[in-house]
Amino acid sequence: MFLEPITCQDKLEICSWKYEGVYSVYNLPPYQELAKRQMAFAHPKKERNYFVCRRCSTLIGYVNLLEKPAGVFIGMGVAPALCGQGYGRQILSAAVVLSQKLYPGRTPYLEVRCWNKRAIRCYEAAGFQIDGPARSIETLTGPADFYRMLYCR
Repeated sequence: MFLEPITCQDKLEICSWKYEGVYSVYNLPPYQELAKRQMAFAHPKKERNYFVCRRCSTLIGYVNLLEKPAGVFIGMGVAPALCGQGYGRQILSAAVVLSQKLYPGRTPYLEVRCWNKRAIRCYEAAGFQIDGPARSIETLTGPADFYRMLYCR
């Protein structure tokens, strides 16, 4: 798997993804709303941090690599129809390699909702470990409890 810069078409497709049940908290608003509010990959200065992964011509997922004082934050998403098929671990492994190339010596980390056992298993399989107790973070859908996970390989 390799990552490439996000395109305008990718942004529109990602905003159309709809997750079911408890995972619906990961649904993004329409791209026009993101652009209006200059959020995520619709922010002109942040879009350079976003990369996508394809299999043939199918968009599988995306990552956000953001250098922060604590290390390199990795955010990611996998197309809803492809969740649970191992793509998340592969994309995350590619994101770690790219983050180490772009930000040498910086530790990759991510944040995951405490209830998201599927994601936690995926992140552990890619070499991440929970680092301390949960903490509350304000999200688009309100406050939620998250674990911070550090890359440990």
